[in-house]
Amino acid sequence: MYASVGDRFVVHGRTVGDPERHGVIIEVRGTGGGPPFMVRWDDGHEGLFFPGADSTIELRPEREHVTV
Repeated sequence: MYASVGDRFVVHGRTVGDPERHGVIIEVRGTGGGPPFMVRWDDGHEGLFFPGADSTIELRPEREHVTV
């Protein structure tokens, strides 16, 4: 999974009723845009994040038409 600063993560709930988490990437620490990522979550806390299968990336608007 590759991302850039400003892209957003959505982490889907693992079980029925679990809320989604949303956060913006503030730093890419991996090589070539890969994990780990420093993320500022919508609840205000920041942390190092290694995305799993339950995560998706929402590209910044100016990156929506970039082919990967």
